[in-house]
Amino acid sequence: MRAMTTQADSTPLWLQGRDAVIAAAEPGDWRAGAPDYHLSHTVMPGQRSTRHEAGSLEAIVESIVQVFEMEVSHKADPATWVSMVSDRFRTRINGGAWADSAEIVDRGSYNILIGDSVFYGQGDTFESSHEVFHTAFPQGFYWEVLQVLSPPPTVAFKWRHWGTFEGEYKGFQPDGRKIEMFGMSVAQVSEDLKLVEVEHFYDPNAFLGQMTGGCPVAH
Repeated sequence: MRAMTTQADSTPLWLQGRDAVIAAAEPGDWRAGAPDYHLSHTVMPGQRSTRHEAGSLEAIVESIVQVFEMEVSHKADPATWVSMVSDRFRTRINGGAWADSAEIVDRGSYNILIGDSVFYGQGDTFESSHEVFHTAFPQGFYWEVLQVLSPPPTVAFKWRHWGTFEGEYKGFQPDGRKIEMFGMSVAQVSEDLKLVEVEHFYDPNAFLGQMTGGCPVAH
């Protein structure tokens, strides 16, 4: 059985950050091997706009969402997702249709979290949708909490997502610019701070349009 805490720390595993979750996972949990977050340790600190005190609500929210993103991106079986109550979890963007854990696995997290955008389309598989953004942002596509507006069990927070456009995006050539998007999310959490429900609010067209010059048709 997978331990939910480490011997050195009584904090629940899902609140210890991505490195602890990676260390506690079984090799077979990963789609294609454990992910590598070395750029988040070496590049991201110099590019982020906020600094959160260890143990603060902002730091905790940022960490749990990072673990969530890692698990839905790299673990194929929701039963191994420790950041959420996977049999109850659901998410949506901008008041649209809800997606549960099974749909995230089937459709892919990017396809669900971007939704229907003329600058993206919905033809990509789980794997190809991730490759699109790994190609466009080879030096990392980072995320940070800017401000937490309310405490558990309903946690509202503002965030920033960014990366340097250095690789091709759907036929559009990179220009080396920093691409940013900003949004707000509202999360319902359990008593032990696992995610139960997350709603995201942001404009995907404003983000993706930066890489296409505002034109939805690839050159």
